[in-house]
Amino acid sequence: MYNTIGKYNIGVGLSVMAGFMVYGFILIYLRDFAPDKEAWVAASHTGAHFEARLAHVHGNLFSVLNVIFGYLLLKLPIAGGYAKWVSRLALAGLLMPVGILAELYLGLPFYLVLVGAISIVSATVLLAVGIIKMEVA
Repeated sequence: MYNTIGKYNIGVGLSVMAGFMVYGFILIYLRDFAPDKEAWVAASHTGAHFEARLAHVHGNLFSVLNVIFGYLLLKLPIAGGYAKWVSRLALAGLLMPVGILAELYLGLPFYLVLVGAISIVSATVLLAVGIIKMEVA
């Protein structure tokens, strides 16, 4: 049977990355071309504008991590239990940047950010352990 653990990390990671790229273009528009760009730039280091940039950066970073983790899970003989948990936790890590946007635009509490942060760190540690314990022929 062909190993497919990691396939969704790559697909979802690329899809979410595309979304955060578009969001980045919106931020560039607001900074450089919008009618009130001076006010946006003046407020860009604090509050909502800072949060927006934070979400953009973490969204792309965690998307890239999902692509990398997915590729490693597809190619390395990591034990199935480790691989499944790494995959799930890495995908759950995407809740962090989504949670930042949910706080910013929907006024939701910070819980998604915490769940995402804990998940991506856990996925990273578990992947490291899985690779160290991996049996190479």
